[in-house]
Amino acid sequence: MTKEQILKIFHEKFGDEKPEVYASPGRINLIGEHTDYNGSFVFPGAIDKGMVAAIRLNGTDKVRAYAADLDEHSEFGFNEEDLPKEGWAKYIFGVCREIIKRGGKVAGFDTAFAGDVPLGAGMSSSAALESTYAYALNDMLNLEIDKFELARIGQSTEHNYVGVKCGIMDQFASIFGKEGHLMRLDTKTMEFDYFPFDPKGYKLVLLDTVVKHELASSAYNKRRESCERAAKAIHDNGNPDVQFLRDATMEQLDAVKDSISEEDYMRAKYVIEETQRVYDVSEALEKGDYETVGARMYETHHGMSKLYEVSCEELDFLNDVAREHGVTGSRVMGGGFGGCTINLVKDELYDSFIEDAKKQFKEKYGHEPKVYDVVIKDGARKL
Repeated sequence: MTKEQILKIFHEKFGDEKPEVYASPGRINLIGEHTDYNGSFVFPGAIDKGMVAAIRLNGTDKVRAYAADLDEHSEFGFNEEDLPKEGWAKYIFGVCREIIKRGGKVAGFDTAFAGDVPLGAGMSSSAALESTYAYALNDMLNLEIDKFELARIGQSTEHNYVGVKCGIMDQFASIFGKEGHLMRLDTKTMEFDYFPFDPKGYKLVLLDTVVKHELASSAYNKRRESCERAAKAIHDNGNPDVQFLRDATMEQLDAVKDSISEEDYMRAKYVIEETQRVYDVSEALEKGDYETVGARMYETHHGMSKLYEVSCEELDFLNDVAREHGVTGSRVMGGGFGGCTINLVKDELYDSFIEDAKKQFKEKYGHEPKVYDVVIKDGARKL
């Protein structure tokens, strides 16, 4: 959706006064999966797909919003009892409420928005929506909220108005994204660094299985509990500095192997190894060594499939096809149980890999995977 297109939609719905236009992106995560709630690292980047919104202050204490992709309207005020019934409008309402809770003054506005982040593919369309409005209101109303707090406003919106207890990665990536760079975020300290990502001779592409298996949320909670039990066992075994698995070593885990379940051991082993892989990828990116990056991606997939057990048959199938084709790196991206694989592919292999993956997947599962090429772009901004 371009600036001109959203302006045209806004004028059709709300008249000719000139609105401001803002945008925020979705995100990918190169490596560091199921690590955020273990106090470890994530490695996201903002992408060239996101949300675009035209916004104009309307001089009232109401928001009049139009979701162009759904052709739906919503109107609401700023008190808790004004929570709108439309699911998408709760994100905008939540951002307004979270700003107010932090002492910011919010004024009524008219807005139309649209997006091109594929829904359900694990690229965080919701964070893109939250970040667009948090950034826009901060800018238009001169609220002087810092960028980290804008990300937290989006996260709190998910927690308090949508009912999703997400980490900070998605909103962080959407706000802080930088063209040509990925970001290594330490979820324990909230410190982060930009790393150059310019894989000349390679493409980054997502293959979307278009499946979502039901056990995702209960399985997520079970894995989180496994990690917490393992970290506590290590902590109680004479390691007071171990608060999260991120703080632990394999030697410390092996020392408590007999006192925890085999399942808890496997989950913890994955997290400790994944933390090391993030360090390895950081070093490799600084050298422009994309072969090492790819090797670590395959290791992550193996760990998520066999140790953390959050992959599924369709994702494993696409990972196998990638390996057979000599693709440099491939792994499940996101929480698992469906969604996408993220693939680092040499230019000369790209066409044959995509063609074969689509053909073989359709023969086995009856439909083709969706294909999304990824370009790393800037975070939230005024257009």
